[in-house]
Amino acid sequence: MNRRYFLGRLGSALLLVVSGAFVRLRPARGAIEAESSMPSYGMGVDIAKCIGCGRCMAACITENDVPQPYFFRTWVERYVMKNDGDVIVQAISAEGEQPSEATSEGDVLRSFFVPKLCNHCANPPCVQVCPVGATFATPDGVVLVDDERCIGCRYCIQACPYGARYLHPVRKTADKCTFCYHRITKGLLPACVEVCPTQARVFGDLNTTASPLTRLKRMFKIHVLKPHLNTEPKVLYANLDGEVR
Repeated sequence: MNRRYFLGRLGSALLLVVSGAFVRLRPARGAIEAESSMPSYGMGVDIAKCIGCGRCMAACITENDVPQPYFFRTWVERYVMKNDGDVIVQAISAEGEQPSEATSEGDVLRSFFVPKLCNHCANPPCVQVCPVGATFATPDGVVLVDDERCIGCRYCIQACPYGARYLHPVRKTADKCTFCYHRITKGLLPACVEVCPTQARVFGDLNTTASPLTRLKRMFKIHVLKPHLNTEPKVLYANLDGEVR
C-alpha cells in the first residue's frame, strides 16, 4: 500500500466519522418546528391612537378584580409638553376623567396619552430577585406570580423599574398585569385590548408574521420604555415621544 493510497483512504474515513457526528448532533426536524411554534406574547401600543378614555383601565379592574381605588394593573398617563420645555405628567382615572389643567391652553405645545402596564420583560429583574421563585416567566413569555408561593417580601415590587407591581391588600401577595393569561390561553384577547375603541392596543405572538403585533413592528419605528436597563420589554410602543419615562 503506497503512501498516497493510504492517505486517501484515511481522509475518506475521517469524512465519514465527521459526517456521522454531525447527523447525530443535529436536532430532529420535529424538535426545531416545535421550538419555533412556541408563541412569544407581547403587546403593542400606538400612542397616536390613544384618546385617554380609560376604558382599558375599567375593563382590567372588572376582569381581574383589581382592588380599588388605589391599585391598577394598567394605567394611562397624560403628558403635557409646555412651550417653555417643561413636561407635566398627569394620571387619568378609570372613568376617563382628566385632572384640571395645570397650565393655560396657550402655554401647551402638545399633549398625548401613554398607557402603561407590566412590560413582561424577556430579562425580568423581578424574577431574578424573588427568593422563593414565586415570580416566574412562562414558556410563552408571560411573567406571572404564583400566589401560593409568594411570601409578600416586596423584593419584586422594588426591583421593577416600571412601577408595575403592588402588594395586594387582601392576599398580601405581589400583583400585576398578566396579559389576562386566563383569556389568552383560551384564544381570547386581553380585556384592555378588546375594549379599546381606537385599537390603540394590539396583542399577538412575536414569532408569527401574521400577528397584529408583528404588523405593528413592520409599519412603525418601535420603542420600549427605559431601553438602557436591558430588560428587553415586550410591550412595544409606536409614535413614542422621547420625553416619556
